[in-house]
This record gives sequence, C-alpha cells and structure tokens, in this order.
Amino acid sequence: MSHRLWLLAATALLLAACSRTPLLPPAVGGGGQVELAAVPFFPQSDYQCGPAALATVFHHAGAPVSPEQLVGAVYLPGRKGSLQVELVAATRRQGLVPYPIAGDLVGLTGALRGGQPVLVLLNLGTQHWPIWHFAVVIGYDADHDHLILRSGTTRREVTAARTFLRRWALGGHWGMLALLPGELPTDADAERYLRAVTDMEGVAPPPALVAAFAAAVARWPDNSWARVGLGNARYAAGDRAGAEAVFADLLGRHPELVIARNNLAQLLGERGCRAAALALLDAGLAQQTPTERERAQLRATRAEVAAMADAAAVCPSPAAMSR
Repeated sequence: MSHRLWLLAATALLLAACSRTPLLPPAVGGGGQVELAAVPFFPQSDYQCGPAALATVFHHAGAPVSPEQLVGAVYLPGRKGSLQVELVAATRRQGLVPYPIAGDLVGLTGALRGGQPVLVLLNLGTQHWPIWHFAVVIGYDADHDHLILRSGTTRREVTAARTFLRRWALGGHWGMLALLPGELPTDADAERYLRAVTDMEGVAPPPALVAAFAAAVARWPDNSWARVGLGNARYAAGDRAGAEAVFADLLGRHPELVIARNNLAQLLGERGCRAAALALLDAGLAQQTPTERERAQLRATRAEVAAMADAAAVCPSPAAMSR
C-alpha cells in the first residue's frame, strides 16, 4: 500500500471511529437505561400519527381518550396529518398542561428519568422533502446509544441516537409533555411552565388552573407570575376569599406590583368594602412607579369601585390600605 493510500485508509478509520462516539452518555451523566414500559401503544394508521401519539401521552397522564376521539380535533384532511398547534390546543381542552421540553438530549432524557414520555415531531425525510411524523419517546439506553419509541405500527422502536437526533433536528427539536394539573417535571423551567399554564386560561376548567398555579407557587414561592395566576384562577373558580388572600399576600411582598393592588381592590369592592378598595387604589396612584398604562388601569378600576356600595360588615381599615 502506498503512503498516500495508507494515509487515506487511516483517515477513514479515524472518521469511522469518531462517528461511533456515543451521544447519550454526556447528556445523561454516564451510562444507564430508562424505559417507561407501561406507556400504552396505539398503532398508527396512515396519516393518523398525531391522534395516536396524543392519545398515548393522554392515557399516561390518566386521561383515557382514544385516537378516534381525537381525530376530529387534531387531524387536518387537507394536510393529511396534524400540526403541533392542534395537539397543544387539544391538550389544553383536555385540562392537561402542554409543557414544552428543552429541545435537546438533556431535556429529553431528564423528562424520561422523571417518568414522563415525550411526544416529539420527527422529519423522516429531508429538509426539502419532509415526511412529518409524531412519535412518543419512552426510553433510552445510554450504554448502547439508542432511544426507544412508540412509533407508527411498532410498539417498541429502537432508534440509534444519531438517527433520532437528525430526524428530531429536521423537525425543529419540538417535544411536549402532557401533565396533570399540579404535576411538574423535576427539572421544570418556571417561564416555560407558567407560559403553558397561562395559555390554558379560558380553555381549561378553573379547578385545573388552580391546581397548576398552586403547584407553581409551591415550586417557585418568590415568583409573582405564579401568584397572580393562582389568584386569578381562584377567582375564576368562584373562590373569591382565596383570591383575595393571594393578592393581599402578594401586595404585602411587593407593594409596587400594580396588578396585585388593582385585583385586590376589585375584590374588596365586589364584597362591599368600597372605602378600603378606594384607599388602596388612591395609594397606588400616589406612587411614582406605575407606568401610564398602569395608572389608566388603576383609574378605571377606581371609577368602577366608586359606583359600588359600601356594605360589608367586616372590611380592612381604609387607613391600613393607604400604603
């Protein structure tokens, strides 16, 4: 063999060795296997991978909905398939939280270690000739560098990590969990979770929102967004005393937070504590920190409260509200 040919052969062997470098161990902190074997399986007929994959994660979350029941909600005949937006919307309507995972192996394997199957969008074709496919990742084997899926008509599809990552990348690294309200992933990101729950307002039943926001407050007690969401959810559920307690506590923590002041004043006015509500709003308008938009909201609420009756037997002292 000539020296040139020997160099070419050595380079080819080196490249082949590099191509076999496992992808999973760095992401999961070493070897190991996870397989959520109890996740149900619904064989996917032509173009029906969206309803079947969604039914899979719904059943795991405790919502026994069949793929046939989901076809009308998520299947688009013109596209012969489903889009992510339809799957997310159907999850909200079911009263489950559609939590988007971080689109990388750390987010994917972290969800699996936490016991959550992940609904993913894959492109089995190319960038220019896509073949879109929804599947559910139920496990991984870091020692053998592969992932395990519920996919198509295959109950346990074993896919090399490199192949999966290529298909997932072509699908935009999109992945979603369907969570019961009150359930959080072990490594949940506060902003992603709270945005997912907030987007459920007006769609999911109020008790589901109460449970979801309460879980967020328990996980992130200093997060004002979570507390505002909990207060609004309790109000929507008819628990006005609970909502008032949330906003009073939040205003005590953050006197500059206009939304807490505004909502607390509204609640006080609605239960007949007009004087206390007006004192609270006037104190907010006297502050220097509110923006013009926030001042306009406070003035609008003040006009509404001023027209209410002052009739409650037990109210906070107006003097106590003037802060």
